Amino acid sequence: MFNMDTHTHSLISSARLRHASHGAVDALASSFAASYAGVVAFLAVADEGSFARAGVRLGIGRSAVSRSVQKLETQLDARLFQRTTRSTSLTREGELFYANCQPGVERIMHAMEDMHELRSGPPKGHLRIHSTTGFGRMIVARLLHDFHLRYPGITLELVLNDMPPDFTTDRIDVSFRDGRLEDSDVVARKLMPMQMVLCASPDYVQAHGMPLDVNDLGRHSCINFRSSSGHIRQWQFRIGETLQKFLPQAHCTFNDIDLIVQSVLKGQGIAQLPSYLVQSLLKERKLLMGLEQFAADDEGCHLCYPSRKQLPDRTRVFIEYAVEHACLMDLPG
Repeated sequence: MFNMDTHTHSLISSARLRHASHGAVDALASSFAASYAGVVAFLAVADEGSFARAGVRLGIGRSAVSRSVQKLETQLDARLFQRTTRSTSLTREGELFYANCQPGVERIMHAMEDMHELRSGPPKGHLRIHSTTGFGRMIVARLLHDFHLRYPGITLELVLNDMPPDFTTDRIDVSFRDGRLEDSDVVARKLMPMQMVLCASPDYVQAHGMPLDVNDLGRHSCINFRSSSGHIRQWQFRIGETLQKFLPQAHCTFNDIDLIVQSVLKGQGIAQLPSYLVQSLLKERKLLMGLEQFAADDEGCHLCYPSRKQLPDRTRVFIEYAVEHACLMDLPG
């Protein structure tokens, strides 16, 4: 029988221990990789509502997405999606898993982006910007051209929507909002005040005159704005040191502020509008301003972005640029 000396036995034992340890590490790494791939595939399907569209988003085939999700469901011993031939929706277990997983994956992606940007020179990457429709057309669109010339490595996407954004679900980096967003996870930085001005066309003023005071509004044809929340926006006036709100009886109400501007231009009535929207029309005398002595500032326009200690460079430089240049714009009020 072969007799193994103590030293040889020790070497073999150490080798076996290293092999066992290495195998455990490999198994752990493999398990994590499979889990992470499954979570990424799961989130993509949940966001896109389709395995096929998730595959396009991830750059892999539909079958690969399906396999990753199935492995994840096996690991969790839970069904995450309700699948039919026409639709894919989250089960209740899927909704809970989505709510718990998404913040973690987002933080990992942000961490990787931040580390990449620290070492990669000038800011680069894709910036998704949200704005209310009127402000986006009149102000934000003017900012983007010169910003892109300064930072050609940053690609820009402008999303116009009067509904408040969901920064995570909508993948929004920066949002321009009239007023603040009531969200503790969002930084709301006031960009500029916005004076609300009473406007009428010269033809309307010639036919009906301009209101003499707030109490005189009742005899005029007023046009109201219904916001994305469903509420009709109240008119605001500064009477002495007091801000007073007034909701006139309107002969016409729109949920699109551009339609209100067009109606006022056609002499169909008077409206209270943000100064940035009508500044050129007032200068050209296509619209006239009334009750100037009672004009009030609203809550202003805010630049909103997720509260993070380390913003990506592309987001940080855009915020700095927007704050600097919005203040230089020629806005009345």
